[in-house]
Amino acid sequence: MSNISQSSATSAVVVHATRATVDTNTRDQFSAMLASGVPAVVKWSILAGQNDPSIGQGTISSTGLYSPPPMLSRDTITVEVKAALQSNPSLSRTYLLTVTPGFVQSLTPENASLAPGGSVRVTGELAEINAGSIQWSLAPSVSGASSPAGAGYGSISKTECSHSSQTYTYCSAIYTAPASQPANSAPIYIVASVPNNVESVAAVHVLLNGSGFNSSALQNQAAQTGSVEMGSSGGNANDYDSSQDAHGDRYVNDCCGGTLGALVQDANSNLYILSNNHVLAESDQARTGDTIIQPALIDLNCDPQAGRTVGALRNIVPLQSSQTNVDAALAAATPAVDPSGAILQLGSPANGVLSSAAPAAGSGEALTAGTLNQLHIVKSGRTTGLTCSTVDTVNLSVQVDYYYDCAETEPLYTKTYTNQIGIPGAGFADSGDSGALVMDASNAEAVGLLFASGAGEDNSGFSVANPIQDVLTELGQSSFGATQQFQIVGGAPHPVMCSNYDRNSAPLGASLSAAQLSAVRSAADTASDLLMRPDNGVLGVNTGRSLDRPEQAAVLIYVDKSKAKVPVPKLINGMRTVVIATDEAGASSQIAPGSPAPGIHLPDDVLRTAAQVQRQYAGQLMSDPAFFGVGVTQSFDNPAEAALLVLVDPKKTPESMPDTIGSLRVRYLKINRLHVTRSRFSKATGPTSCKLRRAPR
Repeated sequence: MSNISQSSATSAVVVHATRATVDTNTRDQFSAMLASGVPAVVKWSILAGQNDPSIGQGTISSTGLYSPPPMLSRDTITVEVKAALQSNPSLSRTYLLTVTPGFVQSLTPENASLAPGGSVRVTGELAEINAGSIQWSLAPSVSGASSPAGAGYGSISKTECSHSSQTYTYCSAIYTAPASQPANSAPIYIVASVPNNVESVAAVHVLLNGSGFNSSALQNQAAQTGSVEMGSSGGNANDYDSSQDAHGDRYVNDCCGGTLGALVQDANSNLYILSNNHVLAESDQARTGDTIIQPALIDLNCDPQAGRTVGALRNIVPLQSSQTNVDAALAAATPAVDPSGAILQLGSPANGVLSSAAPAAGSGEALTAGTLNQLHIVKSGRTTGLTCSTVDTVNLSVQVDYYYDCAETEPLYTKTYTNQIGIPGAGFADSGDSGALVMDASNAEAVGLLFASGAGEDNSGFSVANPIQDVLTELGQSSFGATQQFQIVGGAPHPVMCSNYDRNSAPLGASLSAAQLSAVRSAADTASDLLMRPDNGVLGVNTGRSLDRPEQAAVLIYVDKSKAKVPVPKLINGMRTVVIATDEAGASSQIAPGSPAPGIHLPDDVLRTAAQVQRQYAGQLMSDPAFFGVGVTQSFDNPAEAALLVLVDPKKTPESMPDTIGSLRVRYLKINRLHVTRSRFSKATGPTSCKLRRAPR
């Protein structure tokens, strides 16, 4: 957005702001110039504002960076910012900035899968007290603010807001799906926007399914009154951040929580709740015997006394040790826990609602080339509920940051894991799903324990799970006294229904530059000369875009699908190649490459060779601060080949990004560093609504 300035003919100072309107989640950069256009050295200050004085008007740094107040006392406030020349303070200029309330967190639920005619209540939380409202609409994208064409996308009704001086403003609405599934399969978003600021939006992703079930995370987040089932919200009763006010009283200003993943038992049939260390043991900060509650504090307005006791912390695999390779802990289960090990929404529909069901009992399923080939995975977690995806990365080395506090502002420890499981998709999981059991959707066999996730700016997303056998083994080694053997409590194998929210969310590549287009045309000419020979299986050559790295141009090579292993170089004149298996007709029509098949579909020998390359180069690659993960995946550019997947921090610039490493192609995924407690949707840097309630002490 271009700079906005305010000045007058009588003023010697011109003030610029990046935005004329911000919300409570967005900072604004100010600058000042003399009327002649020369940058001015000024002293910044806030003269006045319309917000309640006890909350404040925000702050501005010596460099002109404005941070809004954590909450507002009215729908919109105006803040007067002053720039005074340091050489002559009598020469100054003021700027009127508009501030609106932002969303405190993501909408609840983040997503929902509905049968025709099904409905779901959606709730948003604004950083405003005693006032405020949300505007609701339906749109085909998160940024859309108007309803999609046609009336077949459902309706919004029963909108209402709750106001109080003790909590943020809560507004809700009920979305009802159409009575029949529309022919158009485009995604539907319930969009919440803040009046007077079109940039303040949040959304719920809705899938309309023809399988007759309604599913959302509301069931996972609710306080359970009967026997407590797994897949539900839960955590350590002490997992909150507190501060001290001017009177010396302490209050809670943030809190954490995650998912009670599964029930496990030892050889003596003692029952334990399985989840992550950072969920049950506060990232090594908790003590054995701490109370574990359901739901988590994040679903109890951060009230440490409001949860139902379901366990006592027992086994902790320490994070801050180079000898451990999982994020896991156990809590000894109380009689309040369902002893069958049932997990929410894992069963078949009953009256349109997915019932609970136990996972397959035992020690879980190991990932091999055979199981990966047909694998679809499922998890039931606190934040995103029941979701599906695939495994697209194995042998993953990844760095994960842990923090002292729930808002992830005070670094504690960075741990490097090896041989982890990578799961694609921004819709599969979010913070709060940590601790969920990841299972094979075809048989409910445990595959892993979810512990971290992250997302990028281009619809991309990625989650990581510890292999379940490693989890059970390391928990046994952390037992008091002799090593114990733990197994998943459950029943017979059974299929699980689920929803994949990423099916219409393919990452988008930037426009190709003129230089790239020129280079790829030259490379295509070279490819034609080198490869277009009789009977070698190459049917044609074209130009296009790489699928492994969508921001780059690539040479499209059409190969005869009836011939096995047509040799195609990975690079031609330094340009990536994309291999398209087709026939003469497809090559003649120059068809575009299809969407990559999800998952990994490669033989054992190919995966073993790729794992050797990963082990050889992972450490070297991750010595670059921009890279925080390296694993084995399947190439999108040539699905017959393995590739290295490299996770790239978009906030940092890599020293280099080679197209091939060792014998493998390289696929890069730009995503923010993985989160363990803070949602990928969280933007607020100030206190949450929990600050408005004092913690009992």
